[in-house]
Order: sequence, then structure tokens, then C-alpha cells
Amino acid sequence: MNSGNGTVEVKELATVHDAAPSVVQPQAAAPGSNGATDIEKPTQVSGTRKTAAILCALALISAIAWGLHIRATRAAAVADATQTAAVLSVNVVHPVEGSKADDLALPGSVQAFTDTPIYSRTNGYLKKWYFDIGSHVHKGDLLAEVETPEIDQQLDQSRAELERMQANADLAGVTSNRWQALLAKHAVSQQEADQTRANYIAAQAAVDASRANVRRLEQLQSYERIIAPFDGVITARNTDIGDLIDAGSGSNNPRELFHLDAINQLRVYVAVPEVYSDSIHDGDSAILTQDSDPREKIPGTIVRNANAIDHSTRTLNVEVDVDNSKSILRPGAFVFAHFHLPAIGDTVTVPSNTLLFRAEGLQVAVVHADRVELVPVTIGHDFGGSVEITSGLTTADEVVLDPSDSLTSGALVHPQSVNAGGRS
Repeated sequence: MNSGNGTVEVKELATVHDAAPSVVQPQAAAPGSNGATDIEKPTQVSGTRKTAAILCALALISAIAWGLHIRATRAAAVADATQTAAVLSVNVVHPVEGSKADDLALPGSVQAFTDTPIYSRTNGYLKKWYFDIGSHVHKGDLLAEVETPEIDQQLDQSRAELERMQANADLAGVTSNRWQALLAKHAVSQQEADQTRANYIAAQAAVDASRANVRRLEQLQSYERIIAPFDGVITARNTDIGDLIDAGSGSNNPRELFHLDAINQLRVYVAVPEVYSDSIHDGDSAILTQDSDPREKIPGTIVRNANAIDHSTRTLNVEVDVDNSKSILRPGAFVFAHFHLPAIGDTVTVPSNTLLFRAEGLQVAVVHADRVELVPVTIGHDFGGSVEITSGLTTADEVVLDPSDSLTSGALVHPQSVNAGGRS
């Protein structure tokens, strides 16, 4: 069975049996048996061997044919895989219409619409305070009381002095009237009558001066009651019961008693670079955001600007007013003011990792019908992770992400679209 041709082997076997029939010696038939059956046994064995040989040959041929088929199939698969691998698979994105430059975000400082320290206008000791930090007060509310014993005594003295001056003035007036009557009868000289008249006028002036001093002291005494000048929130309390209070804020070491901020409306001051100053106009809207809650969009309005560029920073100081009736913002907070600038031409934005820097200039790889085309582009603004393209691309283009340095125009690629986050 080692030969591949099973039919030849079977024929040779049959020839050997036919050429030596005398080798087989028929045995005497047993009594009562059939002698013809024993004679036919060699023929049956020969037929069985032929069949077995044929089956073995057919099995071998089938195995060889199957092996060839498997080999051909695998070779075709390898060829297909090789051809597929030869086509570069690339990720592509579509440019985004517009530009981040249309949204100018600049840091700003929040200030209360009215922000003032509150000092005492009289000397004394703090008797009592009524509001602490964080308290909302209204105009006219009593914040604290100051004891001023010196002022009280001075006021009593001035009132007594006013009464004395008034009595002298009354006496001078009566004397002047009498001398005027005597002058009509020529009982006194004109000089004496004029003298009494002048004394009366001087006494009246002294009364007026004394009365003015009384009003001054009364006004100082009224400062014993420290009153809220406007609606707002107490942001600082720097005094306590029994503290020695110095009058005014002009002393060498003034100390404010309270600090009051009006927070229902806030001012946000933003330094706008000179290059954008012509795009900022009074009355335009602005949106404010803060790091504590970036999702919160707070509307504001540009109410005024300095109309002059700061020579040291080359910026324009802009004021944005914000309605803060819901107390979303706090004075002193750091925020970002977003100004919408007018679009400049048909600009698009693409990720920075789409750019190719070559001797021909700045390019991007664009896929058309599974073929790469290197397109020259012009950059407007660089935002770090993305760039503004002012010419060369449209939103319908498919731009290759992370193009290899070996990528050339006309190369066959297999594009896979990804979204802005870089995922398929």
C-alpha cells in the first residue's frame, strides 16, 4: 500500500494468483460436505483485498485534495489580509464652524455697587451693637450706639451759654430802643444812641454764634447713633462693647466700625486687551461664569468703559453691571466675563494634532474618496488644544487626526470618523 497507485497493485496480485493455481492443494472433502465451497475461498479473499486497496487509495486522494484546498484558502486569506493591511486606517474629524475667538473670555473682579467703611463721627465708648457680619440691613437701621459723655457736657454748657447770650441780647435791644427814644427828644447825643445800637447788634451776633455751636454739638451728639446709609450687607464688624471710639476717618490710625456692601447690584471690572477694544461697546451683553459653578451663566450688561487704553497694561477698563438680587455672586469674587465678538470671515476650528509642518508650509490631510489630499491652511488664533483656520477648510471636509510624517497626497486610506472627544 506504499504505492500511490492502488489499482496496479491489485492487478499484480491477481496475476500472481492466476499464474500459480497448482500451489493450492485441494483437501479431500469431508464426508457429507460440499467440495465446491472450499475451492471458491481464494477468489473471495482476493476480491476483499481489492476493495480495501481501492478505498485506501480514494481516502488518500481525498486527503491530498483537502489539504490542497485548505492551503489555497489560507493563501487567499493571507493575500486579502496583506492587501487590507496595506491600506492605512486613519481617524478623521470634521472642522467645527466658527471659532473660540468669537467668545472672548477674560478674568474679572466683582465689586459691590456701593462699598463703604463706616466710622464714628464722635469720640466715646461703644455702648451696644445690633448687627453682625452677614446681616442684611436697610437704610436708616441702627447699627450701634456710642456713649459720648464729653459731648453731652459740652452741649449742656453751650445751651447755657446760649441762654446767657440771648439775655444779653435782649437787654441790649431794650437799651437801644430807649436811647433811640431819648435821641428823638434830644436828651442824648447821636453818638451814644449809635453806641447802644451797635451793642445790640453785637449781642445778636453772639447769640447766633452760640446757637450755631449748640447745633454743632447736637449734630455730634446725633452721631452717637450709627445708622446704615443704604441697603446692604454687613461684611465686617471691627468693634465691640466698651471699645474706645475715635471720631472720623482722618485720624492717624482710623478704625472702621462696620463695612457695608450693597450687593443687589454688582460691578465687574474687566481689563480688555487693546486688540479687542474696538469690539466692546456700551450696552452690549456679557455672560459671567465662576469656578465654583461653571454651569451657572449669569447675564450682565456693559454699562461703561474708560475710553482710554491703560499705558502700562495696554488694556481697556470695562465695567459690567450684574443684577444680583438672587445673591449668586459675592463682592470680591473672581469671575470670567464672556464677550461675544463679531465673526471674522468663514472660520472653522480643528484640533491642533491635525496640522502638518513641512517645507511646503502648514498643511492638513483631507480625505476625498478614500484618498489623501494635503491642503495648505492659514491659522487665525491658536487656542492650545485647537486652532482657528481662516482659509483652506470647510465643515464638510474630513481631516486626518495625528497624520504620520510619511503621509502623502494620493495615499489610499480607510477613514474612521470620530467625534469632538476623539471617540468613534
